[in-house]
Amino acid sequence: MTESYVPRQPQVFALWREAQDTRTRTPLGGIYYLIAWLLTWAFSNDPVALLATGLVGTVIFALLLALRLLHRLPDEQTPAALNRWLNHHWLLILSTALAWGMAHALVQTQPLFSNSTMIATLSTIAFSTALTFTFSMRKRHAILALLLIYLPGLFSLALDWQAHYAIVITLGFYLSYLLLALNRSHREYRSTLTLELQLLDQRERLDQLSRTDSLTQLGNRYQFNSLFPVMLANAQRQSQPLSLVLLDIDFFKRINDEFGHTCGDRCLSDFAERMRQNFRRDSDTLLRLGGEEFGILMPNTPLEQARLLAEQFRQALEREGFDVTGATLPLTASLGVGCYDTQRDSSAEGFFKRVDDALYQAKAAGRNRLELA
Repeated sequence: MTESYVPRQPQVFALWREAQDTRTRTPLGGIYYLIAWLLTWAFSNDPVALLATGLVGTVIFALLLALRLLHRLPDEQTPAALNRWLNHHWLLILSTALAWGMAHALVQTQPLFSNSTMIATLSTIAFSTALTFTFSMRKRHAILALLLIYLPGLFSLALDWQAHYAIVITLGFYLSYLLLALNRSHREYRSTLTLELQLLDQRERLDQLSRTDSLTQLGNRYQFNSLFPVMLANAQRQSQPLSLVLLDIDFFKRINDEFGHTCGDRCLSDFAERMRQNFRRDSDTLLRLGGEEFGILMPNTPLEQARLLAEQFRQALEREGFDVTGATLPLTASLGVGCYDTQRDSSAEGFFKRVDDALYQAKAAGRNRLELA
Protein backbone atom coordinates (compact mmCIF):
# COMPACT_ATOMS: atom_id res chain seq x y z
CA MET A 1 0.00 0.00 0.00
CA THR A 2 1.53 3.30 -1.05
CA GLU A 3 0.79 6.99 -0.78
CA SER A 4 0.38 7.14 -4.55
CA TYR A 5 -2.84 5.16 -4.35
CA VAL A 6 -5.47 6.76 -2.16
CA PRO A 7 -8.62 4.77 -1.32
CA ARG A 8 -11.83 6.62 -2.12
CA GLN A 9 -14.27 5.11 0.38
CA PRO A 10 -14.50 7.46 3.41
CA GLN A 11 -14.21 4.71 6.06
CA VAL A 12 -11.22 3.09 4.35
CA PHE A 13 -9.60 6.47 3.68
CA ALA A 14 -9.79 7.50 7.37
CA LEU A 15 -8.08 4.28 8.49
CA TRP A 16 -5.60 4.44 5.61
CA ARG A 17 -4.63 8.00 6.52
CA GLU A 18 -4.22 7.06 10.20
CA ALA A 19 -2.08 4.06 9.28
CA GLN A 20 0.07 6.17 6.93
CA ASP A 21 0.59 8.84 9.61
CA THR A 22 1.39 6.25 12.29
CA ARG A 23 3.86 4.43 10.06
CA THR A 24 5.60 7.66 9.02
CA ARG A 25 5.98 8.99 12.57
CA THR A 26 6.99 5.85 14.44
CA PRO A 27 10.63 5.11 13.36
CA LEU A 28 12.22 8.30 14.73
CA GLY A 29 10.83 7.79 18.24
CA GLY A 30 12.07 4.22 18.35
CA ILE A 31 15.59 5.37 17.53
CA TYR A 32 15.64 8.01 20.26
CA TYR A 33 14.40 5.64 22.95
CA LEU A 34 17.46 3.50 22.23
CA ILE A 35 19.80 6.51 22.20
CA ALA A 36 18.36 7.86 25.46
CA TRP A 37 18.92 4.52 27.18
CA LEU A 38 22.50 4.29 25.90
CA LEU A 39 23.23 7.81 27.19
CA THR A 40 21.64 7.03 30.55
CA TRP A 41 23.78 3.91 30.87
CA ALA A 42 26.99 5.48 29.52
CA PHE A 43 26.85 8.47 31.92
CA SER A 44 25.93 6.43 34.98
CA ASN A 45 28.26 6.18 37.98
CA ASP A 46 29.76 2.87 36.85
CA PRO A 47 28.74 1.59 33.39
CA VAL A 48 30.85 -1.56 33.83
CA ALA A 49 29.10 -2.50 37.06
CA LEU A 50 25.80 -1.93 35.27
CA LEU A 51 26.87 -3.99 32.23
CA ALA A 52 24.12 -6.62 32.53
CA THR A 53 21.41 -4.01 33.12
CA GLY A 54 22.73 -1.86 30.28
CA LEU A 55 22.83 -4.73 27.81
CA VAL A 56 19.35 -5.95 28.71
CA GLY A 57 17.95 -2.44 28.23
CA THR A 58 19.81 -2.05 24.94
CA VAL A 59 18.45 -5.36 23.62
CA ILE A 60 14.88 -4.46 24.65
CA PHE A 61 14.89 -1.02 22.99
CA ALA A 62 16.75 -2.29 19.91
CA LEU A 63 14.23 -5.12 19.52
CA LEU A 64 11.27 -2.76 19.87
CA LEU A 65 12.84 -0.45 17.27
CA ALA A 66 13.38 -3.36 14.87
CA LEU A 67 9.79 -4.54 15.31
CA ARG A 68 8.53 -1.04 14.52
CA LEU A 69 10.64 -0.81 11.38
CA LEU A 70 9.72 -4.30 10.18
CA HIS A 71 5.99 -3.84 10.75
CA ARG A 72 4.96 -2.97 7.19
CA LEU A 73 1.60 -1.60 6.15
CA PRO A 74 -0.87 -4.20 4.83
CA ASP A 75 -1.34 -4.66 1.09
CA GLU A 76 -5.05 -5.28 1.60
CA GLN A 77 -6.90 -1.98 1.92
CA THR A 78 -9.91 -3.05 3.97
CA PRO A 79 -11.16 -1.71 7.31
CA ALA A 80 -10.42 -5.05 8.98
CA ALA A 81 -6.83 -5.24 7.67
CA LEU A 82 -6.06 -1.60 8.49
CA ASN A 83 -7.59 -1.82 11.97
CA ARG A 84 -5.62 -4.99 12.64
CA TRP A 85 -2.38 -3.30 11.58
CA LEU A 86 -3.10 -0.23 13.72
CA ASN A 87 -3.89 -2.34 16.78
CA HIS A 88 -0.67 -4.33 16.37
CA HIS A 89 1.41 -1.21 15.87
CA TRP A 90 -0.11 0.51 18.87
CA LEU A 91 0.87 -2.56 20.88
CA LEU A 92 4.48 -1.86 19.90
CA ILE A 93 4.12 1.82 20.84
CA LEU A 94 2.59 0.96 24.22
CA SER A 95 5.28 -1.67 24.86
CA THR A 96 8.00 0.90 24.15
CA ALA A 97 6.29 3.44 26.43
CA LEU A 98 6.08 0.89 29.24
CA ALA A 99 9.71 -0.13 28.74
CA TRP A 100 10.88 3.46 29.04
CA GLY A 101 8.63 4.15 32.04
CA MET A 102 10.12 1.17 33.87
CA ALA A 103 13.64 2.20 32.81
CA HIS A 104 13.08 5.70 34.22
CA ALA A 105 11.77 4.23 37.48
CA LEU A 106 14.83 1.94 37.70
CA VAL A 107 17.19 4.86 37.18
CA GLN A 108 15.48 6.83 39.97
CA THR A 109 15.78 3.98 42.47
CA GLN A 110 19.21 2.55 41.55
CA PRO A 111 22.09 4.48 43.22
CA LEU A 112 24.54 3.60 40.44
CA PHE A 113 22.40 5.67 38.03
CA SER A 114 22.48 8.81 40.23
CA ASN A 115 24.75 10.68 37.79
CA SER A 116 22.35 10.13 34.88
CA THR A 117 18.96 10.57 36.55
CA MET A 118 18.61 14.00 34.93
CA ILE A 119 19.19 12.47 31.48
CA ALA A 120 16.42 9.91 32.09
CA THR A 121 14.01 12.55 33.47
CA LEU A 122 14.62 14.96 30.58
CA SER A 123 14.19 12.08 28.13
CA THR A 124 10.86 11.17 29.77
CA ILE A 125 9.67 14.76 29.37
CA ALA A 126 10.82 14.81 25.74
CA PHE A 127 9.21 11.46 24.88
CA SER A 128 5.90 12.31 26.53
CA THR A 129 5.80 15.70 24.79
CA ALA A 130 6.59 14.16 21.40
CA LEU A 131 3.97 11.46 21.89
CA THR A 132 1.33 14.06 22.79
CA PHE A 133 1.71 15.88 19.49
CA THR A 134 2.76 12.99 17.25
CA PHE A 135 0.41 10.13 18.13
CA SER A 136 -2.81 11.96 18.89
CA MET A 137 -4.75 10.04 16.22
CA ARG A 138 -6.25 7.67 18.83
CA LYS A 139 -6.78 9.62 22.02
CA ARG A 140 -7.33 6.73 24.43
CA HIS A 141 -4.30 4.85 23.16
CA ALA A 142 -2.18 7.99 23.36
CA ILE A 143 -3.32 8.74 26.93
CA LEU A 144 -2.42 5.20 27.97
CA ALA A 145 1.01 5.47 26.31
CA LEU A 146 1.59 8.85 27.99
CA LEU A 147 0.79 7.43 31.42
CA LEU A 148 3.01 4.38 30.83
CA ILE A 149 5.95 6.67 30.01
CA TYR A 150 5.32 9.15 32.78
CA LEU A 151 3.86 7.52 35.88
CA PRO A 152 6.46 4.84 36.82
CA GLY A 153 9.23 7.43 37.14
CA LEU A 154 6.92 9.90 38.86
CA PHE A 155 5.92 7.30 41.46
CA SER A 156 9.54 6.33 42.07
CA LEU A 157 10.41 10.00 42.66
CA ALA A 158 7.46 10.34 45.01
CA LEU A 159 8.79 7.49 47.16
CA ASP A 160 11.48 9.91 48.36
CA TRP A 161 9.09 12.83 48.78
CA GLN A 162 11.32 14.95 51.00
CA ALA A 163 14.14 14.98 48.46
CA HIS A 164 12.09 15.24 45.27
CA TYR A 165 8.79 16.97 46.12
CA ALA A 166 9.60 20.02 43.98
CA ILE A 167 10.29 18.00 40.83
CA VAL A 168 7.33 15.67 41.54
CA ILE A 169 4.93 18.63 41.75
CA THR A 170 6.44 20.22 38.64
CA LEU A 171 6.22 16.99 36.67
CA GLY A 172 2.66 16.50 37.87
CA PHE A 173 1.62 19.92 36.59
CA TYR A 174 3.38 19.25 33.29
CA LEU A 175 1.51 15.94 32.94
CA SER A 176 -1.79 17.78 33.35
CA TYR A 177 -0.70 20.17 30.58
CA LEU A 178 0.19 17.24 28.32
CA LEU A 179 -3.23 15.66 28.83
CA LEU A 180 -4.94 18.92 27.88
CA ALA A 181 -2.63 19.38 24.90
CA LEU A 182 -3.27 15.80 23.79
CA ASN A 183 -7.01 16.41 23.79
CA ARG A 184 -6.54 19.55 21.68
CA SER A 185 -4.09 17.81 19.33
CA HIS A 186 -6.58 14.97 18.86
CA ARG A 187 -9.35 17.43 17.93
CA GLU A 188 -7.06 19.17 15.45
CA TYR A 189 -6.13 15.84 13.86
CA ARG A 190 -9.77 14.84 13.50
CA SER A 191 -10.61 18.25 12.04
CA THR A 192 -7.83 17.88 9.49
CA LEU A 193 -9.05 14.38 8.63
CA THR A 194 -12.61 15.67 8.23
CA LEU A 195 -11.34 18.35 5.85
CA GLU A 196 -9.46 15.72 3.85
CA LEU A 197 -12.61 13.60 3.63
CA GLN A 198 -14.59 16.61 2.40
CA LEU A 199 -11.95 17.31 -0.26
CA LEU A 200 -11.99 13.64 -1.23
CA ASP A 201 -15.78 13.74 -1.56
CA GLN A 202 -15.59 16.88 -3.71
CA ARG A 203 -12.95 15.31 -5.92
CA GLU A 204 -15.10 12.18 -6.24
CA ARG A 205 -18.11 14.29 -7.23
CA LEU A 206 -16.08 16.24 -9.80
CA ASP A 207 -14.67 13.00 -11.17
CA GLN A 208 -18.16 11.55 -11.39
CA LEU A 209 -19.41 14.67 -13.19
CA SER A 210 -16.52 14.49 -15.65
CA ARG A 211 -17.43 10.86 -16.46
CA THR A 212 -21.22 11.20 -16.56
CA ASP A 213 -23.45 12.55 -19.30
CA SER A 214 -25.52 15.29 -17.60
CA LEU A 215 -28.67 14.65 -19.65
CA THR A 216 -28.98 10.86 -19.48
CA GLN A 217 -26.83 10.15 -16.38
CA LEU A 218 -25.06 7.44 -18.35
CA GLY A 219 -21.32 7.27 -18.69
CA ASN A 220 -19.93 9.68 -21.29
CA ARG A 221 -17.32 9.34 -24.02
CA TYR A 222 -14.53 10.20 -21.58
CA GLN A 223 -15.52 7.30 -19.35
CA PHE A 224 -15.73 4.99 -22.36
CA ASN A 225 -12.24 5.98 -23.53
CA SER A 226 -10.89 5.35 -20.02
CA LEU A 227 -12.77 2.12 -19.30
CA PHE A 228 -12.75 0.34 -22.66
CA PRO A 229 -8.99 -0.46 -22.83
CA VAL A 230 -8.96 -1.55 -19.18
CA MET A 231 -11.90 -3.93 -19.64
CA LEU A 232 -10.34 -5.28 -22.81
CA ALA A 233 -7.04 -5.94 -21.03
CA ASN A 234 -8.90 -7.72 -18.19
CA ALA A 235 -10.77 -9.86 -20.70
CA GLN A 236 -7.50 -10.85 -22.40
CA ARG A 237 -5.76 -11.62 -19.10
CA GLN A 238 -8.66 -13.72 -17.76
CA SER A 239 -9.49 -15.32 -21.13
CA GLN A 240 -13.10 -14.12 -20.89
CA PRO A 241 -15.29 -12.69 -23.65
CA LEU A 242 -16.01 -8.97 -23.89
CA SER A 243 -18.95 -7.85 -26.00
CA LEU A 244 -19.70 -4.35 -27.23
CA VAL A 245 -23.09 -3.04 -28.40
CA LEU A 246 -23.31 0.24 -30.32
CA LEU A 247 -26.74 1.83 -30.78
CA ASP A 248 -27.90 4.79 -32.85
CA ILE A 249 -31.43 6.25 -32.62
CA ASP A 250 -32.99 6.20 -36.08
CA PHE A 251 -33.98 9.56 -37.63
CA PHE A 252 -33.38 11.42 -34.38
CA LYS A 253 -32.84 14.71 -36.24
CA ARG A 254 -36.47 14.55 -37.37
CA ILE A 255 -37.64 14.59 -33.73
CA ASN A 256 -35.54 17.66 -33.01
CA ASP A 257 -36.71 19.43 -36.19
CA GLU A 258 -40.42 18.68 -35.80
CA PHE A 259 -40.87 18.83 -32.01
CA GLY A 260 -37.94 20.92 -30.78
CA HIS A 261 -34.78 20.22 -28.84
CA THR A 262 -36.62 19.96 -25.51
CA CYS A 263 -38.58 17.02 -26.87
CA GLY A 264 -35.36 15.61 -28.31
CA ASP A 265 -33.73 15.77 -24.88
CA ARG A 266 -36.72 13.96 -23.38
CA CYS A 267 -36.36 11.30 -26.06
CA LEU A 268 -32.68 10.80 -25.22
CA SER A 269 -33.47 10.54 -21.49
CA ASP A 270 -36.27 8.06 -22.18
CA PHE A 271 -33.98 6.01 -24.41
CA ALA A 272 -31.35 5.88 -21.65
CA GLU A 273 -33.94 4.80 -19.09
CA ARG A 274 -35.09 1.97 -21.33
CA MET A 275 -31.45 0.88 -21.67
CA ARG A 276 -31.22 0.72 -17.89
CA GLN A 277 -34.39 -1.37 -17.71
CA ASN A 278 -33.21 -3.82 -20.36
CA PHE A 279 -29.49 -4.11 -19.55
CA ARG A 280 -29.79 -4.51 -15.78
CA ARG A 281 -26.71 -6.57 -14.94
CA ASP A 282 -24.30 -4.89 -12.57
CA SER A 283 -21.41 -5.80 -14.85
CA ASP A 284 -22.83 -3.93 -17.88
CA THR A 285 -21.62 -0.37 -18.45
CA LEU A 286 -24.10 1.89 -20.24
CA LEU A 287 -22.78 4.95 -22.07
CA ARG A 288 -23.82 7.86 -24.23
CA LEU A 289 -21.02 8.24 -26.74
CA GLY A 290 -22.31 11.47 -28.28
CA GLY A 291 -25.46 12.86 -29.85
CA GLU A 292 -27.88 10.00 -30.41
CA GLU A 293 -25.18 7.30 -30.29
CA PHE A 294 -24.99 4.98 -27.27
CA GLY A 295 -22.88 2.02 -26.24
CA ILE A 296 -22.88 -0.92 -23.83
CA LEU A 297 -19.77 -2.71 -22.59
CA MET A 298 -20.63 -6.26 -21.53
CA PRO A 299 -17.76 -8.14 -19.82
CA ASN A 300 -17.81 -11.92 -19.57
CA THR A 301 -20.59 -12.00 -22.19
CA PRO A 302 -20.31 -14.15 -25.35
CA LEU A 303 -21.54 -12.82 -28.67
CA GLU A 304 -24.81 -14.78 -28.79
CA GLN A 305 -25.88 -13.64 -25.32
CA ALA A 306 -25.09 -10.03 -26.21
CA ARG A 307 -27.03 -10.38 -29.46
CA LEU A 308 -30.13 -11.74 -27.67
CA LEU A 309 -30.16 -8.92 -25.11
CA ALA A 310 -29.61 -6.29 -27.80
CA GLU A 311 -32.33 -7.74 -30.01
CA GLN A 312 -34.80 -7.82 -27.10
CA PHE A 313 -34.09 -4.15 -26.54
CA ARG A 314 -34.56 -3.30 -30.23
CA GLN A 315 -37.90 -5.11 -30.38
CA ALA A 316 -39.20 -3.52 -27.17
CA LEU A 317 -38.20 -0.08 -28.45
CA GLU A 318 -40.00 -0.65 -31.75
CA ARG A 319 -43.08 -1.96 -29.95
CA GLU A 320 -43.44 0.81 -27.37
CA GLY A 321 -42.43 3.94 -29.31
CA PHE A 322 -42.03 7.34 -27.66
CA ASP A 323 -44.88 9.30 -26.08
CA VAL A 324 -44.99 13.02 -26.85
CA THR A 325 -47.83 15.56 -26.52
CA GLY A 326 -50.52 12.89 -26.28
CA ALA A 327 -49.27 10.89 -29.24
CA THR A 328 -46.92 7.95 -29.68
CA LEU A 329 -44.09 8.43 -32.12
CA PRO A 330 -42.22 5.52 -33.65
CA LEU A 331 -38.85 5.10 -31.98
CA THR A 332 -36.34 2.61 -33.33
CA ALA A 333 -32.59 2.09 -33.26
CA SER A 334 -29.88 0.52 -35.37
CA LEU A 335 -27.42 -1.72 -33.54
CA GLY A 336 -24.01 -3.18 -34.11
CA VAL A 337 -22.94 -6.06 -31.85
CA GLY A 338 -19.51 -7.64 -31.59
CA CYS A 339 -17.32 -9.71 -29.29
CA TYR A 340 -13.58 -9.22 -28.96
CA ASP A 341 -11.64 -11.69 -31.07
CA THR A 342 -7.88 -11.99 -30.78
CA GLN A 343 -7.75 -13.29 -34.39
CA ARG A 344 -9.53 -10.24 -35.79
CA ASP A 345 -8.78 -7.41 -33.37
CA SER A 346 -5.21 -6.26 -32.87
CA SER A 347 -6.22 -3.43 -30.54
CA ALA A 348 -9.14 -1.79 -28.74
CA GLU A 349 -9.44 0.66 -31.63
CA GLY A 350 -9.66 -2.20 -34.12
CA PHE A 351 -12.38 -3.92 -32.09
CA PHE A 352 -14.39 -0.71 -31.81
CA LYS A 353 -14.12 -0.03 -35.55
CA ARG A 354 -15.35 -3.53 -36.36
CA VAL A 355 -18.49 -3.05 -34.23
CA ASP A 356 -18.93 0.52 -35.51
CA ASP A 357 -18.83 -0.82 -39.10
CA ALA A 358 -21.59 -3.29 -38.17
CA LEU A 359 -23.67 -0.38 -36.85
CA TYR A 360 -23.28 1.48 -40.14
CA GLN A 361 -24.21 -1.68 -42.03
CA ALA A 362 -27.45 -1.80 -40.02
CA LYS A 363 -28.19 1.83 -40.91
CA ALA A 364 -27.33 1.31 -44.57
CA ALA A 365 -29.57 -1.78 -44.74
CA GLY A 366 -32.68 0.18 -43.78
CA ARG A 367 -32.23 0.92 -40.02
CA ASN A 368 -34.23 -0.63 -37.15
CA ARG A 369 -32.08 -3.72 -37.36
CA LEU A 370 -29.13 -5.44 -35.71
CA GLU A 371 -25.94 -6.45 -37.46
CA LEU A 372 -23.24 -8.69 -36.02
CA ALA A 373 -19.66 -7.58 -36.38
